Amino acid sequence: MKMNRLAMMAAGTGLLLAAPAMAQDLLTEDNIIQGTMEIDFGTRKNLDTTGKLKEGSPALGAKDKYKLDIRVAGTTQFTGEITRQPNLYSKLIQRKEQEAEYRYAIDLAVLNPRDLKQRKVVGKWVGTLPVDPATGAYMLDGGASKESPLRISIDTSGRMTGFESKFRGRLIGKAEKKDGLASYTYTRLVGGKNVSFVVKRSDPMRFENMVLGKGPSENYPECSVNGRLDYDYETGNWITDGIKFRYTLDGKETEDIVTGTIKWVEDADRASSGKGYYDFNLRFNEAKDKGTTEASAFEKLSAEDAFFAVDTGVSCLTGRIAYQDTFGTGDTVIDSKITYNLHANKLTKQQAVNFFKLWMIAVGPTNDE
Repeated sequence: MKMNRLAMMAAGTGLLLAAPAMAQDLLTEDNIIQGTMEIDFGTRKNLDTTGKLKEGSPALGAKDKYKLDIRVAGTTQFTGEITRQPNLYSKLIQRKEQEAEYRYAIDLAVLNPRDLKQRKVVGKWVGTLPVDPATGAYMLDGGASKESPLRISIDTSGRMTGFESKFRGRLIGKAEKKDGLASYTYTRLVGGKNVSFVVKRSDPMRFENMVLGKGPSENYPECSVNGRLDYDYETGNWITDGIKFRYTLDGKETEDIVTGTIKWVEDADRASSGKGYYDFNLRFNEAKDKGTTEASAFEKLSAEDAFFAVDTGVSCLTGRIAYQDTFGTGDTVIDSKITYNLHANKLTKQQAVNFFKLWMIAVGPTNDE
């Protein structure tokens, strides 16, 4: 097989930048998303003692820190930190004293598939992600007004031309007022038949015309995202009946529709152990991919168990994100040590990287109690 120009340049550095001609090969492998994240909830530890802020507020300048070292699709590594600060208001007249925002400072590296110890940082994921105080929307392009747009910035190295790709659109986080949450019925295809599940208090996290920046190589193009990932306050589960990822690769337009569940499972003695995990069961294009699983495998399951059952006969992302939490006062989590072990069944590298980027944009809502 002839190597194209991108592959030859990668070979010259000893590192992998996958050739587009092979970019959409399907992967079935464990730990397609693997690594660690440590969260220091500084906004829960460092509270205001001046009496000038609204009662119970974090101190001015207190931040949550998300420190990550995660490898995605085998040869792409994300290492660095995301920080979060909340809106803060004065006690008496409710004047805003601090604006809510996230700041990204993540190194992007590629690894040699023949020797994963060979690693080269090729750029960064940096910038500011403000949160609109009126609507609670995460404004992915809002950092531009602060001269700090949220972006992936890749360096020029040798014959490789660098680029910059900015994030755009909005993420609508979980509702601040919970009394208006409504029930919602979700339906999915399990073992060849439709199974429904009702959530009594569904809180949607919505993705509205989001654009994820491309990179760290040209193999991972810009990707638009629309849809919702809903939180069930009674169980701690996340459920979606459709997140749409759209992107163009090798001149071909692709749409991936992700459906399924992320189930929260607590250790029997979580109060003392601090342990729990998210059990992933996300399917890619299940309406098109009927798979080969026999319906009889699910016949004896209840409707609820069948709804959450893993079906590896279809393209899916499974596995766990495990938490080791430390509690402060009551059941408030003040530190988290998190381990990612997510597995691919008939997925492309682009699907894995796109989902991971989205999960990092939603790092606040998916980790906030």
